[in-house]
Amino acid sequence: MKPNYKRTTYTCYFTYLASASVFSLPPILFLTFREMYGISYTLLGTLVLVNFCTQLAIDLVFSFFGKYFNPHTALRVTPLITCAGLLVYACVPLFFPDMAYLGLLGGTVIFSVAAGLSEVLVSPTVAALPSEHPDKDMAALHSLYGYGVVMVVVLSTLFLEFFGHENWMYLTMLWAILPVIASILLFTATLPDMSLSGESNGHTATTRTTGMILCMLCIFFGSAAENSMTNWVSTYIEGALQISKAVGDILGLTLFAVLLALTRTWYARYGKNIFRVLLVSMTVAVLCYLVAALSPSPVISMIACVLTGIFTSMLWPGTLIFMEENIPHVGVAAYALMAAGGDLGASVAPQTLGVIVDTVAASKWVIPIGEALAVSPEQVGMKIGMLVVSLFPIAGVGVLLYMRRYFRKDAK
Repeated sequence: MKPNYKRTTYTCYFTYLASASVFSLPPILFLTFREMYGISYTLLGTLVLVNFCTQLAIDLVFSFFGKYFNPHTALRVTPLITCAGLLVYACVPLFFPDMAYLGLLGGTVIFSVAAGLSEVLVSPTVAALPSEHPDKDMAALHSLYGYGVVMVVVLSTLFLEFFGHENWMYLTMLWAILPVIASILLFTATLPDMSLSGESNGHTATTRTTGMILCMLCIFFGSAAENSMTNWVSTYIEGALQISKAVGDILGLTLFAVLLALTRTWYARYGKNIFRVLLVSMTVAVLCYLVAALSPSPVISMIACVLTGIFTSMLWPGTLIFMEENIPHVGVAAYALMAAGGDLGASVAPQTLGVIVDTVAASKWVIPIGEALAVSPEQVGMKIGMLVVSLFPIAGVGVLLYMRRYFRKDAK
């Protein structure tokens, strides 16, 4: 009987969609945690840091020790780990409110392990499935992250509005159902054979290593460009439209995620020439950051921020597609290395922007500049931060141009 790989593809799609709750649910609840448990902003920020560091650790473990794991078993239990993390996240504060932060911290570590495993395993599984258009399947897979964020933000906001923020733990338990369904589907699906370390396929070890390092740099700068704006777009929209922070968060996240998801969906249906897409996307992302930083109009700055969702959408999945096309049979370890580069970019760039904003806002020299521009010191710091962070996609353009030359030379 011929394996039903189409069902496996849809199962991977649903698994990726289910993991969106891990990324987008905690920030929605941070204000609730502060009000209910008195948790400081510093400790809440630590949860974000723990999330990314845990994912990065998992990426690195699979990069260097992936051959010691069974990828099929790891993939099938990953959603169950997500469920366990969400339940710890919800139940410890419910039953032991005096230990709320420990529960949040423990749950974050657990579901961050699952998030790291998902990044490492789902993409190579889809890449290993027989398909006439593997590049479009990869774009479709990553588009589901954006749709998942929109779904989680909207439904979670409605839940908290109608049932009260004090019932946040029941919302978390409801989202924990999705990964259980994903695990059941994975246990009943036919998974393809996957190489852990990859095959040389005529490429020398040095050529493959150099090529993967270039791809890792590309995904680092692309993730930095995407996630800097993801983390700060709501603040920009709040300042530009003078609306409440809650609405600004929802509007910013939703608009950005919708554009990101729709662009990936467009590529999944009509896209081709992934290198051109990467180069144009990275270049226009630079322009978006510069407009956001330098425009005197808050509305134009807002539009530039939101449009960044379009032009950063393909930088992560597009790099994976480019890697598959130019370094065939790379194996799970290479995807883990790419995930490590992406997670590092997602950690470093937003943190850099935040440090710049705080430093500039606290400086005396910024006061006359703010008065001249009729903006607050924080807004000046934000614009300078955006200007500095634009260096990430600028460097990404440089890496892409070198990659084109390198892989053309290697093909001869």
